[in-house]
Amino acid sequence: MSVSRALMLTVPLALAWALACPSAQAAPPAPRAEAFQAVLDCRGVTDAARRLACYDAAAGRMETAASKGEIVVVDQAKAREARTQAFGLSVPSLDFITRGLKANDVDRVEGVVSAVSRDASGRWIMELADGAVWRQISDEVLGRDPKPGTKVSIRKAMVGSFMMNVDGQAGIRVHRDR
Repeated sequence: MSVSRALMLTVPLALAWALACPSAQAAPPAPRAEAFQAVLDCRGVTDAARRLACYDAAAGRMETAASKGEIVVVDQAKAREARTQAFGLSVPSLDFITRGLKANDVDRVEGVVSAVSRDASGRWIMELADGAVWRQISDEVLGRDPKPGTKVSIRKAMVGSFMMNVDGQAGIRVHRDR
């Protein structure tokens, strides 16, 4: 088969795949708050005096909106903190805050057990000092029982699951309850 014939067959297939595959398509930009968009719109004003007046007015509207709680400005450190606090929970509504972070920015958290109990099946339920509650969902047995003050490390595992190492022991599979 000639190179040109191969290209004639390959290019349409690649194009069809790109159009059909949602991950290959760019996500539409998230809508912006009106007060923020007004500031961005001022960039298009060519006259310097009018541009400055536009910025002053838009900044005033943005400050008013922020003071009323209509818009919230979050820096990357606060977004990372929010993602860390929500680690292990399915919170799709958090995406607008953490959008600027890398996908693997938070893939492990460390904690200290503040309370521990067992469920009816004898599996561990551990509340951490930050208020997160993790429940053992596997049958692994720990050599040393967790107790308040025990250090834990929780990491993402395969297929959306999580592994917890309790005081350096082998991992147990866990699920975050809250």
